[in-house]
Amino acid sequence: MLAVMEMEATTMAFNQTSYNNLTPAAALDKKTLNKMVWRSLNLQGSFNYERMQAAGWLYGILPGLLAIHGEDTEDLKTSMAHNLEFFNTHPFLVTFVMGIILSLEQQKADINTIRAVRVAAMGPLGGIGDAIFWFTLVPIAAGIGSNMAIQGSIAGPIVFLLLFNVVQFAVRFFLMHWSYKLGTTAIEALTANAKEFTHAASLLGVFVVGALTSNYGGTTVAPVLENGTTLQSILDGVLPKMIPMALTLGCYFLMKKKGWTPVKCIGALLVLGLVGAFVGIF
Repeated sequence: MLAVMEMEATTMAFNQTSYNNLTPAAALDKKTLNKMVWRSLNLQGSFNYERMQAAGWLYGILPGLLAIHGEDTEDLKTSMAHNLEFFNTHPFLVTFVMGIILSLEQQKADINTIRAVRVAAMGPLGGIGDAIFWFTLVPIAAGIGSNMAIQGSIAGPIVFLLLFNVVQFAVRFFLMHWSYKLGTTAIEALTANAKEFTHAASLLGVFVVGALTSNYGGTTVAPVLENGTTLQSILDGVLPKMIPMALTLGCYFLMKKKGWTPVKCIGALLVLGLVGAFVGIF
């Protein structure tokens, strides 16, 4: 009987469209906002294929919900219920959505409005986050760190990790405070030129990868012609770093057109290198 009553209460919480107490809550302090930034690191800690990041999302914003609805257990239950619905966004930009939703929760906005804003905000961040972090920040940080490592400095991997994480956490904290302050207008501010920004960041990332390939691609061919000229010198005369470029474009073709995974490409390059060195090509 108790289980049935709890199930009915949960269903009512999911179906409710407004809070019982519509009086706006006090603004959240910086300590609470910063606490939720740290908790956002657990966004994918309970990832599943039904609701994706929903459990991690609720865990992240729970301190804010407690501060807003803490004195009204029914409203808190309702808020937790609808914040457990499907959620999936870029893990490094999740604080942007957190700030907006907490701003609406503080104003005791209509629950369907909060749902709609949450869905609208989480969507565009996937492409923007990939462009910022995976296509731009990682190649730049890896290029700096790998250059130091190639020169024999043990600080190479440390610099890479520092650069990546300093930027990541700076973005997390900034977006939380900025989006909470602006509310729903933050969506328009971020997505106004999202397509152009994503394209520009992707081009920058491709440019950096090309520069890394040219600077650090050390693959050469060993055969020597009868007149003593090396095949490598002839290739360099046509186009310097031709072999690294060909390998890079080959991997791109295999991943883009043939559906290969990066791990499969790495394995193929390893086999190619071992066989080539054994027969004297490399």
